[in-house]
This record gives sequence, C-alpha cells and structure tokens, in this order.
Amino acid sequence: MAVVAPLLVAGRWRAARDHAGSFRAVDPASGQAIGPEFPRNGAADLEEAVAAAADAATVLAAAEPARVAAFLDAYAVAIDTDAEALVELAHAETALPAPTRLRGNELPRTSSQLRQAARAAREYAWTQPAIDTAAGLRSHFAPLGKPVLIFGPNNFPFAFNAVSGGDFAAAIAARNPVIAKAHPSHPATSRRLAEHAHRAAAEAGLPPATVQLLYDFEPAFGLDLAGDARLGAIAFTGSRAGGLALKQAADRAGIPFYGELSSLNPVFLLPGALAERGEALAEEFAASCLLGSGQFCTNPGLVAVPPGAAGDAFVAAAQARFAAATPMLLLSRAVLASLERSLAALCKGGATPLCGGTASGEGVRYAPTLLQVAADDFLRAAHVLQTEAFGPASLLVRCANLAQMQAVARALEGQLTGTIYRAVGGSDDALWQTLAAVLRPRVGRLIANKMPTGVLVSPAQQHGGPYPAATHPGFTAVGLPASIHRFAALHAYDNVPDALLPSELRDENPGGIVRRIDGHSTLADVGAAP
Repeated sequence: MAVVAPLLVAGRWRAARDHAGSFRAVDPASGQAIGPEFPRNGAADLEEAVAAAADAATVLAAAEPARVAAFLDAYAVAIDTDAEALVELAHAETALPAPTRLRGNELPRTSSQLRQAARAAREYAWTQPAIDTAAGLRSHFAPLGKPVLIFGPNNFPFAFNAVSGGDFAAAIAARNPVIAKAHPSHPATSRRLAEHAHRAAAEAGLPPATVQLLYDFEPAFGLDLAGDARLGAIAFTGSRAGGLALKQAADRAGIPFYGELSSLNPVFLLPGALAERGEALAEEFAASCLLGSGQFCTNPGLVAVPPGAAGDAFVAAAQARFAAATPMLLLSRAVLASLERSLAALCKGGATPLCGGTASGEGVRYAPTLLQVAADDFLRAAHVLQTEAFGPASLLVRCANLAQMQAVARALEGQLTGTIYRAVGGSDDALWQTLAAVLRPRVGRLIANKMPTGVLVSPAQQHGGPYPAATHPGFTAVGLPASIHRFAALHAYDNVPDALLPSELRDENPGGIVRRIDGHSTLADVGAAP
C-alpha cells in the first residue's frame, strides 16, 4: 500500500483521518504522474482544521506585531535558503522555466512579499488609526479574530501559493490564522513551503494552528467549508465557475469572499501608435501573450485593431509570430481541456481562427492560437466572445473606426487591466482621452503603451477590478499594505478610557505611528502642540 503524504493540521503533521482517495502531481512535460501520493481530505480533517484555526484566532489577534513580523521574516529567509530544492520541485510539477521564471523571478518575489508584509506588521502601517477628540471616537483596522481560508491557483506555485503567496502574507500580517488549500497541480511544492512556515511560526512563538495545509477535497466539501461561519474571510484565485460557487456558499454565511475570477485584459491600438511602430507592437503583443504559455491572469486576451493598411500589417505580423512558435507546455490536462472548451465557444460565437488551435506533442502542449472577429460581430455576441481562453491564445477585434472601439470598450465586462497604445508624438492623445473615459470604470489598472503581463508588487498597485475580474473593486490582491485590508475589520471605540484602548489609539504615541488626529496626519501624541 502506497504511503500517503501527511497534512498539517492543528500544529502537527499527521495522516489524513478520512481521506477519500489520493492523487499525485503530474509532470506536464511528460504527462506522467510524479512524486508521492497526497490525500483528498474528508469532513473530519476539514472540521479539525477550522476548529483549531478558530481557537488560534483570538490568541494570534492579541499577539505582538513584532512577533508576527519575526515569523514572516524568518519564513522569507527559509525560502531563500532552500531556493534550489523548492525550484526543483516546482519545475517538476509545473514545467515552468526554472532559471528564469521560478528562480529568477517568482521565488524572490515571494520572499520579498513576505518581508514587505513583515514591515507592514511591524510599523502598523495598515491599521490607519483615526482619532476624533471632540466626539470621543477612535478607530483602526484590526485582525478579523477569525481564520482566513485561502485557495491557491495553479499558475504561481510560489508567489500566489496558498501557504506562501500574497494572500497568505497579507492575512498573516493582519494577525489571522490561515487555512491553506493547496492547488493539486503542485502539492509537493506546497508541502515543502508549509514545512518552512510551520517551523518559522513555532520559533516565533505563534499559536500552533497559525498555518495549516490541506491538499484537496471534493467540491461538496469545499462548499461546506466556504459556508462555515467560523471563517473570517476567503481568498480565491481560479476559474469563474468554481469561484462563484464558493462565493455563493460564503455569501449565505456572510463571509467576505475575495475572488480573482477571470480577465481578458483588453488592449486598444490607436492609429497613430500603429503608424509609428506597428511591427514593434506586434512583437510586444506576441511576446506578452505567449509568455508563460499565456497562463497569466493578466494575459492580453483581446486586442482591438483599427482599420487600414497599418491594422492589416499588425494582424499579419502577429499571425506570423504565433504561427512560428512551437506548441507550448500547459500546466495540466485540466488547463488544456478548459482552453479547448473556451476556443470552441469563441468560434461558435463568430471568431475565425488565424492559426493554431491544436494540441500536439508529448505531454500537455498546445499550439499558440490567434483568432479574429469583426467589431460588429463581437458586439452582437459580446458575452460569448468574452470567454477567457487561459493559455497561449488571443482574439483580435477589427474595428472600423473609433466609435466601434468605444462600443467594444463599453461592452466589456470588468477586467483586471485595460491598455491603450498611443502615438509617442501625441497625435493620439485626444482619442486616448475619449477611449480612456469609457475604459476606466471597467478596469482595475489602466495602462498606457505597455502590455499588461507584469504585476509589480507596489503600495500603489491594484491587482483587482470590477466584477468578474474580481469580486470587489475596492481591494487589491497585490501591493502592501493595501492588500491587508481584505483581512481586517474596522474597529471603533466610543468613550473608552485611554488605558483600555489598543496601543495605537491611546493618547501617547511612543511607536511613532502616523495617525489621523482631528483631521490631520501626525506622529504627535494626542493633545501635543502642532
């Protein structure tokens, strides 16, 4: 009988109690199962995890922020120290390029996020204390006092992993326990990360159930878990169908659900930009769309192209680049099946394939695919033609004039990003303003003259947007300290004596926190001379 890997519940690694079968990771390059078996968890494991996290929540909420920061910093050091082994595991399970993508980019981004979260926790930057001396009111953002459930995606084994990524860092910085639901595409990577997190949390003196790891469970169990009122919030990155089912369960229980569900990240090419550098734009577009086999949430999945010779030349150049690229590795057979369903829907909606559209080669591979549709046809079937094709694929929408570009923009669902390319010389600026006015309320991040695939971890970042790109347009999944507010509650105190207030709301401010006192941001004590 095969040995099944343990899970991390209630502060210890143990065998699953009622697992409903097991699974193994699959190497996308070969299509073969690799590594040990992992359990599909049952109701007893989920119940113990939630109960342990609920017990830990009160203790962790009262912990000194310096202790939480020490955990996050130590965890970041452990990840950096173990980089080679972690990258080897992640590469085997995802086939993502090891030296460039995993070691050179994603892993250092992950440890950097943890360090930024540690700094935010240590400096109280996210709590935003506000004091109204005349009214006797004081408020700040504080821990939820309940655990956070995080569903990790398939495409970022480190930076968005449920047990190491941005959601995890933000939830822990707000002093909430995390129940991490690993993605079954990279269970061994998640397990090794959780081992580092567990050790670092214990050394920092945090409650044993601060970090817990579950590998997989049946959808019905997931819906039950999402509707458990003991949870304080849920973070999810994945398919729209799966996310909406979980959200419905969470909504019934009144649990905030922060989901990143789908996005086409539309790109609009203005005439002056094409006339200036059409060939270069085709190169930029192809490079962006095919980066990581198109498996980014900010992949440019729709490009609006103006009419005329310059537009025709752009289409021809982009088509040539897609056609010349070899079939690309996908993360899993599930991604391949989803991509094929999406492309079939686009074609049924009226799109015409220009190249690609076939699976081929050993393992899980798909040919880069470019489709085209006239703007009038897009507008007649806008809902179907906004089907996200997660992979190396994009849809070109040929627009007869600016009015059609505006109509396409107006028909768009909510998106993570929207890009408008303008002429460097300024000849497109009036058009840019007109189009931007339509696009702005439909995107989280409005971009000029660059493709959307890069998501910088910055305090000014918005990695979210209107539905269905995300389930709440006022929050971001990337960028500290703003991302912490998804996992925080606004606590107000009315006429509470100074000695009974949380430290950052008292009259004295020995920690040097920036506070809003009677409408003015200051480092001073309450009552001190300005």
